[in-house]
Amino acid sequence: MHHHTIVTFKFQCNQKESGETLRDSQNKIRTDGVKLIQVDRKYNVWTKKIGDGAIRMLMLHGGPGLTHEYLECFEDFLPQEGIEFYYYDQLGSGFSDQPKDESLWTVNRFRDEVEQVRMALGLDDFYLYGHSWGGILGIEYALKYQSHLKALIVSNMSASNGSYEKNINKLRQKFPLEIRKILEKYEAREEYNAPEYQEAMNKYFYMKHMCRLVPWPEPLERAVEHINTEVFDVLHGPNEFVATGRAKNWDRWNDLQRIRVPTLLMVGRYDTMSVQDIQRMGRLIPNSHVVVCSNGSHLCMYDDQQVYFRQLIEFIKSVETNNFGNLKNAR
Repeated sequence: MHHHTIVTFKFQCNQKESGETLRDSQNKIRTDGVKLIQVDRKYNVWTKKIGDGAIRMLMLHGGPGLTHEYLECFEDFLPQEGIEFYYYDQLGSGFSDQPKDESLWTVNRFRDEVEQVRMALGLDDFYLYGHSWGGILGIEYALKYQSHLKALIVSNMSASNGSYEKNINKLRQKFPLEIRKILEKYEAREEYNAPEYQEAMNKYFYMKHMCRLVPWPEPLERAVEHINTEVFDVLHGPNEFVATGRAKNWDRWNDLQRIRVPTLLMVGRYDTMSVQDIQRMGRLIPNSHVVVCSNGSHLCMYDDQQVYFRQLIEFIKSVETNNFGNLKNAR
């Protein structure tokens, strides 16, 4: 079937019935939990419900510009505990629309997109989980919309991009001198895709600080393959070490005390984020609990998996049983 045939076929389907009957039949159709949500009145973003339970969680993937795919390991841990969760590809990512419009890639627009998704999914009193860039969105969401939150989980993200940069440059100083020279040589020429540059980044940065498993888990490889580099470039920059993007000056250190909901902060010992930074966040957010995965890096849901999910589930259960204060004080 050629592409234009599909388009006209789709158009006929939409025209077939009057709005009301179409909507009624839609409610009875099962789509394996998938729901397209309209944001900004013109774009569709893709969501999918996994599991069935009274405890509900919305997932914010990292990148910026990655996809929900690398979070697929959550399916092995959460539904079994009665936790229903929602994958969501942010606009520009994965199965969601990918408009070519750089004006869309801002922290504030993405934060408000999360609120549109929450409303469309009918979530309230829910858990918001954000990993890495998703953690930035989680913090932003909590600062503007926390009345809807039951709890916040910020996984592997510091409270400012400046702190993150300081830390990865500290890590970089520990690379062998010849490796640092290779990085500098190609950065000076802005040749970030040069094989020698990529190889150095892989061996000394990604394999040591992003995910320490060899090979990388398939869902992670798949997500990386599907990254929308335009979103990443506009918000961050050409790569981890070169931050020139719009989120470069993102900094919420002075606002963390406004986050009142129970908050779990997770970090890996070998993370691209500094453990000290995450512990400092724990002192600033009044109702928070810090977990350090001692074998984990930036993707410790994979490279320190048992510890990561045990702690995540323990946190959720403590909030559910109003025992969070005890969890917080036990450490």
